[in-house]
Amino acid sequence: MTQYTVHPTAIVDEGAQIGADTRIWHWVHICGGASIGERCSFGQNVFVGNDVEIGNNVKIQNNVSIYDAVTLEDDVFCGPSMVFTNVNNPRSHVSRKDEYRRTVVKRGASIGANATIVCGHQVGEYAFIGAGAVVTRDVPAYALMVGSPAKRIGWMCACGERLPNDIGTHACPACDSFYQIGGNHCTPA
Repeated sequence: MTQYTVHPTAIVDEGAQIGADTRIWHWVHICGGASIGERCSFGQNVFVGNDVEIGNNVKIQNNVSIYDAVTLEDDVFCGPSMVFTNVNNPRSHVSRKDEYRRTVVKRGASIGANATIVCGHQVGEYAFIGAGAVVTRDVPAYALMVGSPAKRIGWMCACGERLPNDIGTHACPACDSFYQIGGNHCTPA
């Protein structure tokens, strides 16, 4: 007996590992090698490849393709129509399946609608990638990234509120969590 919900239009290939209380909605395709945690949600028209690891409580909005060599840790949010890649220099006539570059999105990170994560990079814990941003390098934990190519314009609390950008110790205005902000890092204090 399955402990997860699958819409009748969805395809879940044999062998896929799916955790309890996960919801798979309209026209989703999950390949047989995928590993998915508990309490996840997959919106309409999502694709999940074979070499994909997804943690617990991950939310994938409509029209997202999670190709091979992508890992999403617990509590990651992927906004509508955001994009992952897995080949750095694709050509239709050249097979590069042995050259996939691994992408890791760390715990609690949020990726905005229509953002692109170029393969081979890590998005740090609780980082916030703005809508339409194009990530072309590693992203520090708690960083707020916008633009193309994405640049850090500030820091975000784990609760999702923007933090002051000044160096020093700061409290989140929403939840009173404290953070130590330095040149290119932000850590809980």
